[in-house]
Amino acid sequence: MVAEPAAELTAADRAHFETLLRGKRRDLELELGRQGDSLDAVRAARSGGDADDEHDPEGPTLSDEWSLRSGVHAELAAALAAIDAALARIDDGSYGRCLRRGEPIGRGRLEARPAAELCIDCAREP
Repeated sequence: MVAEPAAELTAADRAHFETLLRGKRRDLELELGRQGDSLDAVRAARSGGDADDEHDPEGPTLSDEWSLRSGVHAELAAALAAIDAALARIDDGSYGRCLRRGEPIGRGRLEARPAAELCIDCAREP
């Protein structure tokens, strides 16, 4: 089923989404910093001479902890890059348009996913 065509965004809409994206970017930068600190702590623990985490029956190993935290860090970095790309689209005037078809992305989709690059129909395609 194809969705109804979405309306073009107004200047006020673009300003709203820019504010929303900048707020999300600020939050992500803070969380990315916290995750970086956690990675540093795990890195330091792993490099310690007395770190025998593979035989610790309590909790996850340092390797497991590193894997988990580095994965979260990578996801946050990717989300930050998507927000930066959306902000660049606001600057160049292409924000709110599907990168595949060029049609407007629905406001509801942008409210749910402000960094969306595709309309809902394209996002559903494999």
